[in-house]
Amino acid sequence: MPGGPRREVLVELRSRSLWVRTLIAGTVAAVGAFGALTVMPDANAAASTLGAAAAQSGRYFGTAIAAGRLSNSAYTTIAAREFNMVTAENEMKPDATQPNRGQFTFSAGDQIYNWATQRGMKVRGHTLAWHAQQPGWMQSLRGSTLRQAMIEHINGVMAHYRDKLDSWDVVNEAFNEDGSRRQSNLQGTGNDWIEVAFRTARAADPSTKLCYNDYNIENWTYGKTQGVYNMIRDFKARGVPIDCVGLQTHFTGGSSLPGNFQTTLSSFAALGVDVILTEVDVTNASTSQYAGLTQACLNVPRCVGIIVWGVRDSDSWRASENPLLFDGNGNKKAAYTSVLNALNSATPNPSSPGPSPSTSTPPAGSGRIVGAQSGRCLDVPNSSQTNGTRVQLYDCHGQANQTWTLTASRQLTVYGTRCLDAAGTGNGSAVQIYACNGQANQQWNVNANGTITGVQSGRCLDVWGTGNGQQVQLYDCNGQANQRFTRS
Repeated sequence: MPGGPRREVLVELRSRSLWVRTLIAGTVAAVGAFGALTVMPDANAAASTLGAAAAQSGRYFGTAIAAGRLSNSAYTTIAAREFNMVTAENEMKPDATQPNRGQFTFSAGDQIYNWATQRGMKVRGHTLAWHAQQPGWMQSLRGSTLRQAMIEHINGVMAHYRDKLDSWDVVNEAFNEDGSRRQSNLQGTGNDWIEVAFRTARAADPSTKLCYNDYNIENWTYGKTQGVYNMIRDFKARGVPIDCVGLQTHFTGGSSLPGNFQTTLSSFAALGVDVILTEVDVTNASTSQYAGLTQACLNVPRCVGIIVWGVRDSDSWRASENPLLFDGNGNKKAAYTSVLNALNSATPNPSSPGPSPSTSTPPAGSGRIVGAQSGRCLDVPNSSQTNGTRVQLYDCHGQANQTWTLTASRQLTVYGTRCLDAAGTGNGSAVQIYACNGQANQQWNVNANGTITGVQSGRCLDVWGTGNGQQVQLYDCNGQANQRFTRS
């Protein structure tokens, strides 16, 4: 886990043995008075950036961002061009968000969140409960007092970011190398503290995916890997809310890409959780290891994304090892090309069911988004909010009323590979789609009662591809906003 004083980082490094900015290919088309508006990209064209290439198979490729570097144009140019997911390096950790008990501050975290979402990127929260980078007041607590402070911290931070983030690393690095629990001050509050953290997080934000994150859990036969696996298996069996596991994937000279890495990913995924490579960096940016870890993720349907821990080598916590995909001058390295080629060669993610989009007739029935009552539709403002002008969901091949499903990786996907991005399943799922100001990945809630509502007032949809910012609000045929819709 990068972060904290440089000296501590280096000590830790030596101790180790070691829904996407989704390029919305499924468009919203206005029908009736406006006719069908569709976009027909070349399905065979290779993407030229990491984020776009990953999105082709329904995944994301992200990076860690530091608020202090957002004034560096060389840094932000690469980050904005290449990635579609962002993690804050330190700005959402406990010491940054609650430096004094009961006094929360989110200015630095919000700076990163706003920068990312204004560019259509999604954001992961990192991290809520961790033995390191606790503020001084928290370090001094013990027992039930610390337990209550942890609960209050989770509630306070998640309330601020409610419905905004793709996922949270709820608990970070809670295991020893042999698979036993780390003897931290949090562990001292009772062996159930991780479960309490996850249950608190689910109650605080039902729409965000909840992850456990750790390092040295890439080798399937390693004790630590098995310890984390057994915990997640137990949680799933008992209904403890957990949606994903993050493998930090810090490969050093002493911990290379293991030959059973894909087995690890698929084994975690088989428990019913998503798998994410959350903090990737590799000594000397080994081309074979970068290509190998990327391909392993692509081979596992529930491996939903890869995040490198920094943009350029000079931004890395391991800068002397040149571990990233861009050198200190911002030039692409050989490892970059190997990753991009692997992403471009990926087939559509099998977790998004359905035949190839080239099939002309989609299946009917379950999965469509339809009005909850007969005659409900979406109106196009300025044609008239009361004339019933119908807006339908199209994919790029112009097929109306496609089948849409919430996949295991929590994407709301159209028949084939065209998709809208959803940040969760069930109660309070956030559907992310273009907003009226042209910014991608704005959030919408799919609520338990069937309503689709904007997370913030005034959010709307673009008729994507018109180029004029034409707004499509969520209206029914009588001009009433936020009417009920269901997934049939």
